[in-house]
Amino acid sequence: MKRILITLIFTISVYTGFSQGATKNFIDQNYIEVIGEAEEKVTPDQIYLIIRVNEKDFKDKELPEIEKSITDKLKALDIDIAKKLTINDFVSNFKYYWLKKTDIFLTKEYELLLHDAKTAGKVFVELEKLGISNISIDRLDHSDIKTLEQKVKIEAIKSAKEKASAVAEAIGQDIGRAIYINEFNDNIGVYRTLQDKTGGIKIRGASGLKNKTQDTEPDIEFDKIRLTYKIKVRFELK
Repeated sequence: MKRILITLIFTISVYTGFSQGATKNFIDQNYIEVIGEAEEKVTPDQIYLIIRVNEKDFKDKELPEIEKSITDKLKALDIDIAKKLTINDFVSNFKYYWLKKTDIFLTKEYELLLHDAKTAGKVFVELEKLGISNISIDRLDHSDIKTLEQKVKIEAIKSAKEKASAVAEAIGQDIGRAIYINEFNDNIGVYRTLQDKTGGIKIRGASGLKNKTQDTEPDIEFDKIRLTYKIKVRFELK
């Protein structure tokens, strides 16, 4: 009985091994491997400014009065402050008062969302008139960035197929279906330059804002957000 059982198990193992050997693994197939790349440049339409206001910088004004001056200026520029202006931080130097016996000053930080460089330039000028120069650009983005990223991915895959077809045709062959697709580990998804950076901001003029007259708008220009995508694809080679 044991001999019959051992023979049966051995027979099944041989059959299974033979079946697996009869089916080619995709690695054993003839294939061509290419890297598809695509790039898209888009003008940012979401510009996030950080505005920092410190009572210490104003001799005879308190924070509520300064804040009202800011909102009045922004309203005059047709900016919807209810939707575009938010408070990031609100602190005071109260904890240092007991140590140094200095005056207590309030500090407030705002985030302002704008949609074009021209308006950003106007904001810089108008707030400078109020004595507020602590303004920085936090980040740049695009309102339809997900759709644009998807478009770049599709273009990269098309590029991979075109490359593979061209190479296969050169040797008198053709490509079949894709048998392997891989995103690069260091570039998963679409890579965005300028995102969360301010290196792509240019202010045209002699020396930026400081040398501008109060009635002159700075010519601010933003570098475009560059979307790049790479993907590795293997196609059957016929």
